[in-house]
Amino acid sequence: MLSRTIAVIAFGLLLSGCVTAEQQRAADEEKCRSYGFTRKNDAFAECLQRLELDRRAAARENRYVDPFPQVIYRPVYVPVKAK
Repeated sequence: MLSRTIAVIAFGLLLSGCVTAEQQRAADEEKCRSYGFTRKNDAFAECLQRLELDRRAAARENRYVDPFPQVIYRPVYVPVKAK
């Protein structure tokens, strides 16, 4: 029962991080408007483009970061004394 509850909570947290393209576009437009840009001009379009490019660059950077670095241990010889 506990494992099922944990699985449901983990799945809910996973889905809460998802954003549709429309929601992302609306958030980007709101951010550009908060910077002072108005719709229907080149500066607004450039602001949207820069936000998208920054998002893609961050995704590329995160792709190459390994949270679990590979560790290779060499065998260690431990001599055993005979009795």
